[in-house]
Amino acid sequence: MAWSYALVIDPAAADDARTDFAGSFTPIDPTAPALSVGELSTQRGDGIFESIGVVDGHAQETQAHLERLAHSARLCDLPAPHLEQWRQAVAAVARTAEPGESVLKLILSRGVEHGPSPTAWVTLAPAPDNTRARVDGIRVVTLDRGFDSEAPARAPWLLLGAKTLSYAVNMAAIREARRREADDALFVSSDGFVLEGPTSSVILRFGDRFVTPEPGAGILHGTTQVSLFEHLAERGFETTYERVAASALSNADAAWLVSSVRLAAPVRAIDARPLAVDADFTASLNRYLLSPRT
Repeated sequence: MAWSYALVIDPAAADDARTDFAGSFTPIDPTAPALSVGELSTQRGDGIFESIGVVDGHAQETQAHLERLAHSARLCDLPAPHLEQWRQAVAAVARTAEPGESVLKLILSRGVEHGPSPTAWVTLAPAPDNTRARVDGIRVVTLDRGFDSEAPARAPWLLLGAKTLSYAVNMAAIREARRREADDALFVSSDGFVLEGPTSSVILRFGDRFVTPEPGAGILHGTTQVSLFEHLAERGFETTYERVAASALSNADAAWLVSSVRLAAPVRAIDARPLAVDADFTASLNRYLLSPRT
């Protein structure tokens, strides 16, 4: 991904009373070295991030992403981000975007080892072309996540509900899916419940009822999934959060993996079992997701 813009944030305390944070942002050359060799984001993956879709210069679902950044910070014992400072940083970076789709990333790390403060920065890049996934659909395989559905409550130090920089397992799962001639993966717990994709949430359709796994089982609560549920409810559909047994996947009438940048990708096969793709309905979901949303 070729970064087109980046800025570093001098993190403000959560109780900072300023209303204008422009002086705390430093634009940097996105192609030049910027981090210390002691930076813990690169040394240990010790930090958190958010990816925000940008459409024609408008950052989508900014508030939801900022709230999730704060949630991840709490889980990781990081200083609370000043949300107004980050909101202004998002707006400043989004204004530099070219027409079309881009991806904006917020990154907050613990900083330099033994250093006095965290490190924070925001980047922007053109989004990849996701037309094929949105229109033709994707093939998915189920992969064991390696823990049971009670693990998050039993072992909160695993940070299963935080969006951390430690994405080695997620990327390994996608590589494994491709080795199995699929496009993406869907994690299931070791006791047989559906979780999420490595970089996405899953929505299942049973008739006119739309279901996603409840977020309490170590699932990252997806901003795109939440927004789509609001949209579907407005259209008169039933939406619900449930524990979904992996065995129920074979009963689904349709499925989507949804995320902030790829948006709604219809699933056309799960573990090589074909699944119907409703092209017109999916197109309507993606038209909504591409419309300006705050």
